[in-house]
Amino acid sequence: MPRFIAVQPPEHGVRLVTLHRPEALNALCTELLAELAAELSAAQDCEHTRAVVITGSRKAFAAGADIREMAERDLVGILNDPRIVHWQRITAFSKPLIAAVNGYALGGGCELVMCADIVIAGTDARFGQPEINLGIIPGAGGTQRLLRAVGKPLAMQMILSGEAITARHALQAGLVSETTEPELTVERALEVARAIAAKAPLAVRLAKEAVLKAGDTDLASGLRFERHAFTLLAGTADRDEGIRAFQEKRPAHFKGC
Repeated sequence: MPRFIAVQPPEHGVRLVTLHRPEALNALCTELLAELAAELSAAQDCEHTRAVVITGSRKAFAAGADIREMAERDLVGILNDPRIVHWQRITAFSKPLIAAVNGYALGGGCELVMCADIVIAGTDARFGQPEINLGIIPGAGGTQRLLRAVGKPLAMQMILSGEAITARHALQAGLVSETTEPELTVERALEVARAIAAKAPLAVRLAKEAVLKAGDTDLASGLRFERHAFTLLAGTADRDEGIRAFQEKRPAHFKGC
């Protein structure tokens, strides 16, 4: 039984995972990261899970790493940090991952947000990488993913100053996909997730992979991958079902084959 996350079983293809460490504003301790990584691995293997929504509390999505835990580690402990493996498992999740963010998403919390494919933020959300205030830098992808999300000038400002930005600023910069009233954040994220879960699973998986390729490779290589994926999907039963459903003006019933 997990201590620091709460999980709702898949409903309409969507699994809801809630970070639950309220006494520490959902600070990402090693145990919490291990539980989250294990849950995403289980979701990856679950045929009934087609998308995952991850959220925190109204006050904080996740306010960063566990500072007390960090303070107890010497150089050897940092070099052998088990959290590295947990982060790798989290970032390897290949199904759609939607983050519903209210309150603080700082440090590791902001880095976790950037692992998501879609981010729905409450208007009260705050995003930041304040590690510089501790004499360190982001260590779970912040320096790399933030630049790709918002561009060099804003990434530099956030990382070098440690200042957080508002949900509105994050929306303008491209860090989040949309904002909503805080009390509606989770429901809106679930709504988006359910819409995705109703699509053809193979097409969703390859579409996500193709979009991610755009940030990892050159244009020619990305176009080759896209064309290859398009060709593969042309031979699937779901493609035939999608076309028939469109022609017959009815909802499609995709089976993932």
